[in-house]
Amino acid sequence: MSRSGYTDDYDEDGTGGLWRGAVARAINGKRGQAALRETLAALESMPQKVLIGESLVTADGEFCTLGVLGSARGLDMRAVDPDDWDAVAALFDIAPAMVREIVYENDEGTDTHEWIDVVICGPMPPYHFLPYGHKTHERSVRVRIDPVIIAKKRWLHMHSWVTKHLPATTDGAQHG
Repeated sequence: MSRSGYTDDYDEDGTGGLWRGAVARAINGKRGQAALRETLAALESMPQKVLIGESLVTADGEFCTLGVLGSARGLDMRAVDPDDWDAVAALFDIAPAMVREIVYENDEGTDTHEWIDVVICGPMPPYHFLPYGHKTHERSVRVRIDPVIIAKKRWLHMHSWVTKHLPATTDGAQHG
């Protein structure tokens, strides 16, 4: 399970719609919108547009999306457990549902692996023959993406996500 607490079976009891409603109210409410505006400004002011996953802040001073907001607010995040949604929500003065949604998007919204096609050279065992009598020397394998690229993609994803949840002005620009 991720630090968001989301699982594939979260709607077994039929409360998924209620949860999505709680998330929407938290994001669209006064505190949620204020936090998103602050987050957008903090993301855009970052000298290096990279985000980490799985933690608020590292010893090297790298941040996740909420960590960027906490740094901009001058919060001491070292003492809070990033897996304790209620404690994180209290620290940031936002609803736990919003914390979990931001954490989910930050940690799970960016692919960390990709599929590539490879050609295998050399002899193939007999079980690699297709039913039509042809050998297949091509496979798709899953490889980890460079962490620097992941961090940049995560920043782009979260910037887009935050922007999407802020209302547009009449000229099409985002409030902020």
